[in-house]
Amino acid sequence: MNAPADTLQTAVALRYGDGDAAPVVVAEGRGPLAEEMIRRAHAAGVFVHESRELVSLLMQVDLDARIPPTLYLAIAELLAWVYRVEQHEAAASR
Repeated sequence: MNAPADTLQTAVALRYGDGDAAPVVVAEGRGPLAEEMIRRAHAAGVFVHESRELVSLLMQVDLDARIPPTLYLAIAELLAWVYRVEQHEAAASR
């Protein structure tokens, strides 16, 4: 028996590099695929931010598409959070 779609784990991966106009959705998954994406992200040292609301919005963006301007603020806040975490970890390792 399958679990209802709203109870499955979901995940979206973004890529944002120097020179990119906006982050790009590079992967998305539900259930076991999402769990594997999250496991691999942790194993690779990639920060995982958990926000059901944000993931729900990002799941509506096509793969290999830039996020829409309506999500810029939310993603900017997420990137700022990642930057602060990276800076904190860099300072702690010195």
